Amino acid sequence: MDALRTRRVLVTGSAGMLGSHLVRRLTREGHEVLGLDVRPGTEANGPVRQVSGDIRDTALLTGLTAKVDAVVHCAGALPSYPAEQIRAIVVEGTRSVLEAAHRSAVPRVVHISSTAVYGLPDLVPTPEEYPFRPVDEYSAAKGNAERICEEYRQRGLPLTVLRPKTFLGPGRLGLFAMLCEWADEGRNFPVLGRGDVRIQMLDIEDLLDAVELVLDAPPEIADGTFNIAAERVSTMRENLQCVLDAAGHGKRVVSIPGRPAVAALRAMARLGVSPVYDRLLYKLLADSYVSIERAQKILGFQPRFSGQDTILRTYRWWREQKRGVRVPAGGRTSGEPWRQGVLALAKALF
Repeated sequence: MDALRTRRVLVTGSAGMLGSHLVRRLTREGHEVLGLDVRPGTEANGPVRQVSGDIRDTALLTGLTAKVDAVVHCAGALPSYPAEQIRAIVVEGTRSVLEAAHRSAVPRVVHISSTAVYGLPDLVPTPEEYPFRPVDEYSAAKGNAERICEEYRQRGLPLTVLRPKTFLGPGRLGLFAMLCEWADEGRNFPVLGRGDVRIQMLDIEDLLDAVELVLDAPPEIADGTFNIAAERVSTMRENLQCVLDAAGHGKRVVSIPGRPAVAALRAMARLGVSPVYDRLLYKLLADSYVSIERAQKILGFQPRFSGQDTILRTYRWWREQKRGVRVPAGGRTSGEPWRQGVLALAKALF
């Protein structure tokens, strides 16, 4: 595809945090966008057309993909969803999207996966060749979706898999809203252990840059799998402290014993009174970052933001919007604050 001409792009999950940002980016660049989501889209004018529908509806998708130049598959589930919903959305949904794209001979498909496919890797920085080692329903589903991608790639579908690290930016809430809230209220914030583990983040703008690079690249370059993340990696303590410093209350990150805290949080999660899932807990106890060398060398990917840049951008957005944001709490999307459950009561200790 010629990078200079107007494209027609189908974005699945167009009402979600990533999908809505991508819709805005593509329309700003002059492309025609068709958005698909089960929820009503917010961008529904000019070059954007929003369709309400389920990504598992292959017939609907076949009609939508018939006259597009590219599909960017952003729709997905969160790790907090029930297991059957994760499998249905991530695995069955991906097969439906790719089958429709294959029937329509779409020239380029971009599948947004996750570094969760590596589970809890013992090799850092983790390369794309690291095996799938699922530790929960979400990471297993993401790995199975990628196996479907490989199946369709073998059938001739021009397909790119992007594996982003946890991405933040304006519009992202989820568990991050808890840090913002505690910092803004002038509270200290707990960290498991010393907080010296290195945690890699990703700015939403850098992820959008990667998608655009793929859309512009010829198949011999783009047909592959790429980790996408920030280049500069900080410790968890540094990441949390920069938000507390920005809040201006002089508060600090407070260490709590790692293993006992994990045991307690796991028990609370099983009882349904904490939103913190197992993989996230254990990921916070060891270094967690991936190699982006392949994306840099092949795609020319160059992240613009460090992890701390991204966290601060997101916090500033949250603080500016906090009085006007009226979203339903419950964590059904990454753009909603998750219910803190019993963790809200712990604020009194900090």
